[in-house]
Amino acid sequence: MREDGHVLVVGAAGLDVKASPYDEVLIEGTSNPGRIRNTVGGVARNIAENLARLEVPVVLLSAVGDDPPGQRVLEQAEESGIDITHVLQVPEARTGEWMGLMRPDGSLRLAVDDYEIMEHLTPKYLNARRRLFAGARMVVIDANLRPRTLETLFRLAAKYALPVCADPTSANLAGRLCPHLNQLYMITPNVRETAALCGISIRVSERDTAFIAARELVALGVKIAVVTLGSAGLVYAAGPASGYIPALRTEVIDTTGAGDALTAGVIFGLLHEVPLDEAMRLGVSAASLTLRTRHTVVPRLNQEMLFDQLV
Repeated sequence: MREDGHVLVVGAAGLDVKASPYDEVLIEGTSNPGRIRNTVGGVARNIAENLARLEVPVVLLSAVGDDPPGQRVLEQAEESGIDITHVLQVPEARTGEWMGLMRPDGSLRLAVDDYEIMEHLTPKYLNARRRLFAGARMVVIDANLRPRTLETLFRLAAKYALPVCADPTSANLAGRLCPHLNQLYMITPNVRETAALCGISIRVSERDTAFIAARELVALGVKIAVVTLGSAGLVYAAGPASGYIPALRTEVIDTTGAGDALTAGVIFGLLHEVPLDEAMRLGVSAASLTLRTRHTVVPRLNQEMLFDQLV
C-alpha cells in the first residue's frame, strides 16, 4: 500500500428514513404510532464520512439527484471533509433513499432501498476519472455498483496496483461481489451477507461457523475477511492468521450505520499500518460509538474519541 494519497470511495450516497414504532407488536393495515426521522446515508458515503472525520483524505464517487435531498447530501458531505468534486448531480433523477423499519431496541426489522440513480455510475464515468485511481492509496466500494461498473473498477484498481476493500451492503446485493473475491483486499460481511458470498449460513452466536466462513472467503482469494456478528463481535481471517474481537458492551440507540463505521475503523487502522488485531479493535470501537447515536455517522467523530473507546 502506498504511504500517501487519498482513499477513493465509490458507491451510494443518499438519505436514510427511519421509522421507529413505539410498540414491538405492529397492527397491519393501519397506522402505528412511533417516531420518523431522516439522516444523510448511503453505505459508501457513510464510510467516506467516518474516514474524513478521522482525518483521512477521501474522494467520493457517487451520484445524487439535482434536487433538495441531493443538495443536502452534498452539503453535509462537504462539511464533513469529503471531496465531492466528482459526485454527479443528475437532472430529473431521484436522490437515493433507504427506508428502514426499526424495532424498539434500535435494531432493524426490515428495509427498502431505492438507489436506481446508481445506474449513472457507468464504466465511462469511472474511466473518465482514472487519474483519481492513479493518485489513490486505496479504493473502497459498496455493492450498489452495477456489474459492468464493478468490472471496470477492478480493472482500474489492478492497473494502478490498488487494494480494494468492499462492504457487501446487503444480502440482496452481496452476490455482485462474488466474481471479484480474488481481487479483494478486504471484505466485511455480516452473517446474512456471508451466506450470499460463500454459501455458509451462520447464526449470530456461532463463532466457530463464522471462522469457517472467514477462512472460506480467504480460500476464495480475499486477503482479509471480516465476518461481523452484531452484539457478539467479529471474527477475521487473513492467510493462516485468524482472530476474534468481542463487541463492546454499550447502550444501543440505533444500529443503522454501525457496520459502515466498523468497516471505516478497520480501514483507518490498515492505513496507519497497525497490527491486524488492533485494526479490528478500532473497527469495533467505531461501531460502538455509532450505536449510541440516532445519526448514521457520529457527528463529531475524531481520532481521540475513537481511541478512547478502544477495546
